[in-house]
Parts: sequence; C-alpha cells; structure tokens
Amino acid sequence: MIFGMLGLGPALAQDRPDMDDLFRRLAEPSGEAWRIAESDILREWSKSGSAALDLLLQRGETALDEGNLPEAIGHLTALTDHAPDFAAGFHARAVAYAASGQFGPALQDLARVLQLEPRYFPALTQLGTMLEETGDTERALQAYRESLAIHPHQQEAIDGTARLERQRDGTGI
Repeated sequence: MIFGMLGLGPALAQDRPDMDDLFRRLAEPSGEAWRIAESDILREWSKSGSAALDLLLQRGETALDEGNLPEAIGHLTALTDHAPDFAAGFHARAVAYAASGQFGPALQDLARVLQLEPRYFPALTQLGTMLEETGDTERALQAYRESLAIHPHQQEAIDGTARLERQRDGTGI
C-alpha cells in the first residue's frame, strides 16, 4: 500500500458509524447514488466540530481559490495547529503547499491525512498528481489506483491512471 512509502504506521481512521455505508455507496459501479455519497462524505470530512476552526478552513480554502497561497497556508497552519486530528485541514494545506511548489511539506501533510483517514481519496489523488509531476510514475500510478479503489468515479484519478498506463505501455497520448 501507498501508506508504507510515506512511512505511515497503523491507521488512526476517523471512523463514524455511517461512513462505511457511504463508502459502499461511493464504490457502486453504476447509478447515481455514488454522487450523493461523495457529497455526504466530503461534507462530513469538512466538519471540525468547531465553528472557529470551520471558519479557518473556509478562509484557507477561499485564499487558495483566489491564488493567495501564503494567506491560505497561514490560515490552514493555524487550523492544523489547533486541530491536529482534523484531516481536512491537513489536506487543504497540502494542496496549498503543492500549489506553491513546496512538495516536502505537502507530502508530510498528505501522510498525516492518510494516517487520520486512510480512505481520504482526495489525498491519494493529490499524492498521485504530485508524484507524477516529480516523475515518480510508478508510485503515482499506485496512488491513483488506491484512490480509485475507494472512489472509482474520480475523473482526475481515472485520467491520471490512463495517462500513466499509456506512458508505461508506450502508447501515444
């Protein structure tokens, strides 16, 4: 598994009683129930349990959307400092770090996300993207595949897997 390459120990999953059912629906190969499950999972993951921490996440994500990476990293660092077990904060900061070219800190944050919630498919897809950008195509392909095993409908991971398989097999893009 990809966890080993990141040096992760046993998972400290943020399990909630209804999450297993949502993940089962997310993996359904047909129909539209997976879309609702995806939305419910992402919404559940975005809840820190504190209005102040949720505001920090919102401000960090807004700054990230606006391209203000230093401000995004600042808000998200405050969030992760105050909520060290909140996977969404680490994931958002990993995205900000990666966007600013700081892959080392981004990888550390993704490792923390996956330690907290091994099914955090956006983190696996982000990991695949970063590994692909750095030329580590085999581990990128592994990360994309692990992400798709959890959420088989993610277009970014589907595209990444197809692209890397074509590249590996020597077929044109």
